[in-house]
Amino acid sequence: MIKRILFAVVLIAVALFGYTKVMARIGSGEPPQPLPAEQQADAIKVYKGERRLTLLRDGMEIGSYRIALGGNGDGGHKAREGDQKTPEGTYKIDWRNPRSMAHLSLHVSYPNAADQSAADVAGYSPGGNIMIHGLPNGWGLLASVHHLWDWTDGCIGVTNAEMREIWSKVPNGTPINILP
Repeated sequence: MIKRILFAVVLIAVALFGYTKVMARIGSGEPPQPLPAEQQADAIKVYKGERRLTLLRDGMEIGSYRIALGGNGDGGHKAREGDQKTPEGTYKIDWRNPRSMAHLSLHVSYPNAADQSAADVAGYSPGGNIMIHGLPNGWGLLASVHHLWDWTDGCIGVTNAEMREIWSKVPNGTPINILP
């Protein structure tokens, strides 16, 4: 009996893993078009302690979203690859990926020169590939609960609908300030 239960659990785990891999290949579909320049953000603020991302234009809020962070989201500033932390500091959105394994993604320019220098002195990689992204492709049904735990590897996670809105409002080059 225990062997059958264990077999069923393993089978389900393999099926979920396979589903995730297939959905990652399928992707997010067509990304939304950018909004007109006068409706786009000119700054992003992330409040890690509040689990909140805010889009600003001329200092006024034009969007606010509940977020999930890295599994060690309250552990301070990201220092090394694999630490499950979300970086803190001022960066910019420097490129975007419409075909990422998560629903769309905007790249945060971590590590900056100071982050890289600190990692070099300490003798390890600072990590990278920090993104603002939606849920993993195929897992959009988790939108209502995604913010209940920190599930990313250091990225900033939002729902897929929110990611489509953020994608259309945030041009490349937008500064992002990530606060504790």
